Amino acid sequence: MRLTNKRIAFLVEEGFEDLEFWAVYLRLKEEGAHVTIVAPKAHATYKSKSGGLSATSELAAESARAADFDAVVVPGGWAPDKLRRYDAVKQLVREAYAQRKIVAMICHAGWVGISAGIVKGHRATGSVAIKDDLENAGATWVDAPALRDGNLVWGRVVADIPDFNRELVRALSD
Repeated sequence: MRLTNKRIAFLVEEGFEDLEFWAVYLRLKEEGAHVTIVAPKAHATYKSKSGGLSATSELAAESARAADFDAVVVPGGWAPDKLRRYDAVKQLVREAYAQRKIVAMICHAGWVGISAGIVKGHRATGSVAIKDDLENAGATWVDAPALRDGNLVWGRVVADIPDFNRELVRALSD
């Protein structure tokens, strides 16, 4: 268990991508990480994009402090478009980035990084649907399943979750 004693804030909102949440969440737990589900509201249940799965938050974003975590993970789906509208979410991501904590984003989650102002000057990947958004925010688009640039870990799409998980676990193990 390579991530014992690691504390991860895992962001959620309505419309999260089922597998980008649950496959990554469970992989981190499997490695021994303590994962806290963070959302706009504490103790609220959020439905996935497909409506088949849900996740219940443990902590409100406004109560989350980057200093309390080793990483922040953002799954894709429609949730990132909602998450980036909350100042507390953007502040958590900005603080984690500034404190050199791992900030991991997959698929459309790059929107949260864009809105938090942390992608400029970095290599990035994600859904091709946000390629222009990433480039317009100053990132360099890379068509790769997963990559790490500094303390940012990126994943492209659902099919690339195994690569994203490996890159994320490796980054958190360093």
